[in-house]
Amino acid sequence: MTVITRFPPSPTGMMHIGTARTALFNWLYAKHTGGKMLFRIEDTDRKRHNEDAVGALIRALEWLELDYDGEIVSQFEQQARHREVAEELLGKNAAYKCYCSAEELEEMRTAAKAAGKPTFYDRRWRDASAQEIDKMGDKPFVVRIKAPLEGVSTVPDLVQGDVTVANDHLDDFILLRSDGSPTYMLSVVVDDHDMGVTHVLRGDDHLNNTFRQNIIYDAMGWDKPEYGHVPLILGPDGAKMSKRHGAASVEEYREMGYLPEAMRNYLLRLGWGHGDAEIISTAEAIEWFDFKGIGKSPSRFDFAKLESINAHYMKASEGQRLIDLSLPFYETRHGIRPDKIAQARILAACDELKDRAKTLLQFADESVFFAKKVPFEYDDKAAPLLADKAVLQMLRDRLSALEGFKAEDIQNICKDVAADLMDGKMGKVGMPLRAALTGTTNSPSIFHAAEILGKEETCARIDAAIAFQG
Repeated sequence: MTVITRFPPSPTGMMHIGTARTALFNWLYAKHTGGKMLFRIEDTDRKRHNEDAVGALIRALEWLELDYDGEIVSQFEQQARHREVAEELLGKNAAYKCYCSAEELEEMRTAAKAAGKPTFYDRRWRDASAQEIDKMGDKPFVVRIKAPLEGVSTVPDLVQGDVTVANDHLDDFILLRSDGSPTYMLSVVVDDHDMGVTHVLRGDDHLNNTFRQNIIYDAMGWDKPEYGHVPLILGPDGAKMSKRHGAASVEEYREMGYLPEAMRNYLLRLGWGHGDAEIISTAEAIEWFDFKGIGKSPSRFDFAKLESINAHYMKASEGQRLIDLSLPFYETRHGIRPDKIAQARILAACDELKDRAKTLLQFADESVFFAKKVPFEYDDKAAPLLADKAVLQMLRDRLSALEGFKAEDIQNICKDVAADLMDGKMGKVGMPLRAALTGTTNSPSIFHAAEILGKEETCARIDAAIAFQG
């Protein structure tokens, strides 16, 4: 049997972090077993449907580097097939037409609530005779499933173990609305069956749906998929993850400068484990992933842990790749797109930058000075450091006469200037030099930075700093 998983998001907004983890787990299990992961858009709710959200889901999946098999399936486009199955269930006497009005349903809901009943619909049309139905003529109706009335139902869950509910907690839920449109509960079962899905791995908030969906499988005589329900992701405070905890969607993490491989690694460890392993490559994840490693308890999102994992992958990445991935951040944050010369400078400083930067945003912020053109602006902390023109002038004079222009020699000149003008206080020389060369007070080694910039550019930047009147 070929394992077939599916990723079936609803296009109502951005891809939530929990949805991304579900996609990852389905993808890994498919890869682990040599199977397939299918991609289905569950777009039957046309009032909430959003085409922009469809694009966002696709972009998020692409950024996470999770591929899928075949074409994307639209659930809405399969609705004729869904109605066909509903008609078949009517023919099997496994479903029935219900003519209850909204007022009648509200009365039932109120009565059930007062009586403390688990379901409110009283099934009054479940065993209606043909004559009673004929009397209704063209009056609108919905189609309801006939849920079992006695006993219990059990779902053998690959994560939670066997889960059992009493059948009197299951309602005769709607399959077709009064306008003939299929409900999600019917559509998802028909689609999973028709697409050959063998394993349904999803959040445990769908566990109740599983018992209801299995009624349809049993009524149609179809083989049920194997289920695995994964606990939800909670925020650091133990509440359900939401925007108030920070970024909630995958695209927000991309915009915050995280690497896709770091995000995959973190999401994998957020609810799944393999011994004490923390840094897990994609190849290892595919080899090791199984249902046994999925925990039964909710996981708490830890931003510090994500940043730590991202820092690891930053250090492991090739410099040019980091530059390429950072290009949008240079533009959006600084209005600069590094040219070939600037990129070569950044590449030369990459080892130190990778040690300092935990995200691509930090990488761009700490390296953008290599791409600046004289004259450029100085930030509020850097500008006051340029007031001592004597220090800057002596640095300019001595650096311009320097042969070789290596970091060690540049540092020695700074020591000499400090000894001559600042009682040997290197900070009184190094900080003005940093401000002059970078426009900020935060950068990699300023001596190495000056070496990378070269004598001509370094002197030009010091000249601009001398001319600056802040």
